[in-house]
Amino acid sequence: MLIDLQRDRFDVVLVSPRNPLNIGAAARAMANFGFSHLAVVAPFEAHWREARSAVGAPDLLENAQQHPALADAVAACTLVIGTGTLTYRKPGQRVVFLPDLAPLVRLELERSGRVALVFGPEKHGLTRNDLSLCHILLEIPTDPRQPSMNLGQAVAVCLYELAVRRAANDAPTNTEIRPSAPCGDLELLATIVEQAMVSADYSRGSMGEANRHELRLMLRRLAPSASDTRKLLGLFRRIVWRLNRSRGHD
Repeated sequence: MLIDLQRDRFDVVLVSPRNPLNIGAAARAMANFGFSHLAVVAPFEAHWREARSAVGAPDLLENAQQHPALADAVAACTLVIGTGTLTYRKPGQRVVFLPDLAPLVRLELERSGRVALVFGPEKHGLTRNDLSLCHILLEIPTDPRQPSMNLGQAVAVCLYELAVRRAANDAPTNTEIRPSAPCGDLELLATIVEQAMVSADYSRGSMGEANRHELRLMLRRLAPSASDTRKLLGLFRRIVWRLNRSRGHD
């Protein structure tokens, strides 16, 4: 089971939640299972911190972080887990079912990473752009006749699984400890690679959004270490500088 130090590096992220009661229910579930870091991205209601459903967890709501975009909320995270159903989407990343999640989380925390578990809006879930920031997609096994769950219940089910999963069932620790690159660095790398593509006439500037989506997914599948990511950033910055200089740009 996760120890306190590991839970301190675990974030629950709610993206554009509509109902403050659901935010409160999520906070209560977090308190139930010993998690304390909540981030809320672009909430619809301004007074969400006053949700009465956060029974026993008012401090958790008060201390929750608010961000304008998901990229900001997960910038420091090395493993970002998006939640959703496969009913209406074809994910570009690995799909993991809830019973298989605990070993992956434990492995990332054991190598001093930071993990974010991300939940989308109540109506439609995470968008394609949101999912491009996620390393894996988590699916909660449900009856196909009712695949979606209430936001607060989904948070509770996931955290229960992480809180009670026995260590004996976890995957063995990787003998090679490579600190993963935080998402903020992967975003910088995707941006500079995109700039290199445009500067080299490999891709039109109008293709920026599509390129960014594919680059995000590719970098998360490759899972470069923090050290390799820094080296790649330096390499591509030099390439962009050279390409622009050869064209007479500053």
